[in-house]
Amino acid sequence: MRIIAELPHPDFKISILNMNQKFIIKIEKGALEQSYKIPEMDLTDGVNSVFELLDEIFLKTVSLRFTEMMKDFKDAYYRYNY
Repeated sequence: MRIIAELPHPDFKISILNMNQKFIIKIEKGALEQSYKIPEMDLTDGVNSVFELLDEIFLKTVSLRFTEMMKDFKDAYYRYNY
């Protein structure tokens, strides 16, 4: 697995990786991570197509999902400790 690109974003770290004829989009925020795998053959313009997938609407839903993930984790942590 190798990193082929990193995209700047004010809220999270976005890395594009390549492994086994797949692009992997890895998005990190603190201790949380989301990843998406896309077969290379499904994209017409290689890594440039991956950049096009990462539009404002998609990144907004990623941000909302991070919020939900953190809430879920905090709830589980609270149940564990109290």
